[in-house]
Amino acid sequence: MNTQLKIKDLAVMGVMAAIVFISQVGLSFLPNIELVTLLFILYTLIIGKKVFAVMYAFVFLEGVMYGFGLWWINYLYVWTVLCLITLAFRKQTSFIFWSIISGLFGISFGALCSIPYFFISGPSGAFAYWIAGIPSDITHCIGNVILCLLLFKPLHYILTRIDYCRG
Repeated sequence: MNTQLKIKDLAVMGVMAAIVFISQVGLSFLPNIELVTLLFILYTLIIGKKVFAVMYAFVFLEGVMYGFGLWWINYLYVWTVLCLITLAFRKQTSFIFWSIISGLFGISFGALCSIPYFFISGPSGAFAYWIAGIPSDITHCIGNVILCLLLFKPLHYILTRIDYCRG
């Protein structure tokens, strides 16, 4: 198996990262409503492990745009967790299954992001951070489920017909 990245790979992955970033910035006026989760699920299903280059490029762009704070450290592992879960279940084809995964990821986002606060503020600080964010996590969950239910099939159809994504 040839594991070298070609120029075409880098270009396409750069475009994919830009699409994720632009979608995130474009929807930032809606609190916790984002296409990032859906796009990373789809990208992982389509391009496999190459998604990590796309994901870390996106995270870097987020840091450049919004600053490299503690939240940025969260993004380094939170999106990795989503992509690893997607890789583990990549044989699943049901958009309902992926909508459920998307919702579970949304509801657990705050808990995942509270991990650094455990080391900085102790267990009570991490717990307080997580509990304070539960209303946002609920919005995140509902938004993820609705977007995945509506857009998974059409976006998957489009991505699987792009020459690069077919191999």
